[in-house]
Amino acid sequence: QVQLVESGGGLVQPGGSLRLSCAASGSIFRYNAMGWYRQAPGKQRELVATITSGGSTNYADSVKGRFTISRDNAKVTVYLQMSSLKPEDTAVYYCAVSGGYNFSKYQPAYWGQGTQVTVSS
Repeated sequence: QVQLVESGGGLVQPGGSLRLSCAASGSIFRYNAMGWYRQAPGKQRELVATITSGGSTNYADSVKGRFTISRDNAKVTVYLQMSSLKPEDTAVYYCAVSGGYNFSKYQPAYWGQGTQVTVSS
């Protein structure tokens, strides 16, 4: 059974930091790209960051220089370190596993349940 378990969301003040984690079950995920998407109220879900099993990364322009994605292939876990958070980063963040080795050629095949990140003073 496929399962993605997310953790690490919460309330943080502007300028603060949070670290999201997503642990995936299933050995197939060791070779699949993993990533994070987010969806703010009233907006479409958007890609935040992705990482291949080889460590190649891709970021949305809005988070470049502030967010860092990483993964532990042995633990089949992906992380999102978020720094210098802004109110506009407020959203539900979803972990995703691609149907292949990247997200440019393959659609997300599995989703986590989502974790709320709220940036507010």
